[in-house]
Amino acid sequence: MHCPFCNQQETKVIDSRLVAEGHQIRRRRACLQCNERFTTFEMAELVMPRVVKTDDTHEPFNEDKLRSGLIRALEKRPVSVEETEQLINRVKSELRATGERQISSQLIGNLVMEHLRKLDQVAYVRFASVYRSFEDVAEFGKTIAGLKS
Repeated sequence: MHCPFCNQQETKVIDSRLVAEGHQIRRRRACLQCNERFTTFEMAELVMPRVVKTDDTHEPFNEDKLRSGLIRALEKRPVSVEETEQLINRVKSELRATGERQISSQLIGNLVMEHLRKLDQVAYVRFASVYRSFEDVAEFGKTIAGLKS
């Protein structure tokens, strides 16, 4: 690791700690030349599968797209940012666990709806109404009736 102050290549690790629920390692380092201290964060870089959309186009998985959809569905709901991030991490873990190099956007949508249904039913209905493109009130009613069972 290069020192950000003097660009020396030799640094030593003073302290290491797990952060972000064990998904990252925080390391305090000291430069052996200028003795300056700095912090680095280390995390595994895991490759997400590519997304196959309904129009058969392919694109890289976009976590920001997932997050923005969830934030819209959870707007003004009593769900914390931590719970939202945990949901995102669970969806990503399940997608990686498939072992597939390509996944359909429907699979992502269904996973999100499954988790939202457990987390917040109003957000679930909001997300489902956009995701499934409800045409009329009857479809909306069916979804709500399904929550009661």
